[in-house]
Amino acid sequence: MSTQRIVAEGSGHAAGDGTRHRLATRMPVLAAAGIVGPMLFTAAIVTQELFRRGEYSPTAEPVSALEAGPGGWVQQANFVVFGLLTIAYAIGLHLGVRPSRAGVAGPAIMAWIGVGLVLAAVFPLREDAAGNTYDPTGLHMVNGMILFLGIGIGFTVISRRLARDPAWRGLAGYALATGIALVVLFVAFGALVAPDAAPLHRWAGLAQRAVLAVWFSCTIVLARRLLHVARTAGTPR
Repeated sequence: MSTQRIVAEGSGHAAGDGTRHRLATRMPVLAAAGIVGPMLFTAAIVTQELFRRGEYSPTAEPVSALEAGPGGWVQQANFVVFGLLTIAYAIGLHLGVRPSRAGVAGPAIMAWIGVGLVLAAVFPLREDAAGNTYDPTGLHMVNGMILFLGIGIGFTVISRRLARDPAWRGLAGYALATGIALVVLFVAFGALVAPDAAPLHRWAGLAQRAVLAVWFSCTIVLARRLLHVARTAGTPR
């Protein structure tokens, strides 16, 4: 074996170790973002509900309605924080799952979901003089539809990449099932809940929270696996 080849192979091993080290130091933080984000978002919602009893109905009103009325800035801040944490988590997934052809699509969609959460704060719902919640620009509702449909599509797309990585293969089916379920729930919500005359419209808040529960559960499960992958990447081999 030539000296040149030995040096090249040695450099390759050093580069590989350096890459694993960088991922090991960054991925735990990015994984934590996927765990903390949903939990912090939920805690902020529950806290606001407790302080706004009699003014806000979690059963009848969606989460975005917390942006309307006194103290609406709290929910706007909640959207921004969750959005930024979601973007960080999406980056972590991209780093922590084995690359594949067009594999960036899944994490990219999830990163866009984070952007959509920030936009939910940029284009908030407001309350008129009569106390009714409305969308002054119309962009909040449009963004919301894109966001919720994107969540289901994102999990569905990334499940293909998970299936190609032995460290993630066991969760590919769960991610796919979650994605499909969220797309079905999106269609059902649009038909049975969202319109004012829809039969389940008065339960809009409860229906949305069911969607959030499905979304957040899968997010946290994948984030926990990402944390495990990060720790494995930092283990000497």
